Amino acid sequence: MQITTTADGALLANGLPTKRRSLIAACLAHALHDGYTDGLYAFLPVWQAQFGLSYAGLAMIRALYYGAMGGLQMPAARWLRALSPRAALALSTLIAAAGFLLMATPLGFAGLCVGLLLAGVGSSIQHPRGSLLVTETYAGNARKLLGIYNLSGDLGKASAPAAVALLLPILAWRPVAGLLALLGLGVAVALMALAPRTAPALLKGGETLARGRGRHGFALLMTIGGLDTATRMGYLLFLPFLIHGRGGASATVGLGLALLFMGGALGKATCGWLGERLGVIGAVIFTETATALLIVATLFTPLPATLCLLPILGVVLNGTSSVLYGTVPELAPAGEAGQAFALFYTAVIGSGGLAPIGYGAIADHSSRTVGVLAAAATALTIVPLAIWLGRWLKNPQPHHCA
Repeated sequence: MQITTTADGALLANGLPTKRRSLIAACLAHALHDGYTDGLYAFLPVWQAQFGLSYAGLAMIRALYYGAMGGLQMPAARWLRALSPRAALALSTLIAAAGFLLMATPLGFAGLCVGLLLAGVGSSIQHPRGSLLVTETYAGNARKLLGIYNLSGDLGKASAPAAVALLLPILAWRPVAGLLALLGLGVAVALMALAPRTAPALLKGGETLARGRGRHGFALLMTIGGLDTATRMGYLLFLPFLIHGRGGASATVGLGLALLFMGGALGKATCGWLGERLGVIGAVIFTETATALLIVATLFTPLPATLCLLPILGVVLNGTSSVLYGTVPELAPAGEAGQAFALFYTAVIGSGGLAPIGYGAIADHSSRTVGVLAAAATALTIVPLAIWLGRWLKNPQPHHCA
């Protein structure tokens, strides 16, 4: 590999600055793993029909993936600290791909469950290491670049469910899972070429976290992040069935998920702009209130109108997380940046795995409409918590760029 040096001393490898290569590697891994995560939604109606699962049952098998991904964030951040970014990101991708490969084998319901668990283990490694790579590579400019890292995940969320839904009418679900495994193997090879062999210079003694303002503020931030994720994952549990219930086919489910996630990708940029004008607290209040109203609206609109609403809903449904994620270094307790991100991911991913079980149980014992309304109500509970969070923020009020 050819390495040269620019006038300002930045290393280049194969014509790309090493900082940019690190960002591309982190974003590529994030796109794949988030695509894996939300691509599962397109499989839910097929699994329900084949294995005779209730809504709560679907949420529980999905929780195998989410439980492994969320519960292993902290251990993965500790145990794999000695690995280089290249090794950590490639390993995470290979393990996740192996999980999908296991799902593709004819091992029945047991193979599906073990494969979901294994894929979740792989994704548990990627999240803290990818965000830490961006944070350490860009230091003082990390907030802006973390937004790009987050955006890459939404691009994966937008493309994978659509691709899966388009393939399911053509292929059985196991071959589709096998294709996802092959995609993961290809990404792992690309990461070996892109990710740095050694970690960037580590931040000194809490440099990133020096602005932390106590454990209470960070705990409240994680609570808000967990509730925001619960709202999103609860609604996503029911969305394929809302579309099917109005006569939509599998391809329409894929289209609906793609529209929602494309709106979510736009929400990363839109809500960053909104945060500059309304402040962190104002932006969160606006997006959560709009989320609740739009979720309710999709219950009462015909299918074409629902599809038109989904990109708008995606903007506010996914955009809040970008505002919250950029606040992690500001409110994190003293410690390492990787541990702070791992804690935050544990909270939000754990919520994303467990909350749909609750929503599914509500729907099973009442109706799907009540389950969706419960998700909308969760968004509204964030509003008073966001107001309370303002006391711990350095700049909770809007600020305008010159």
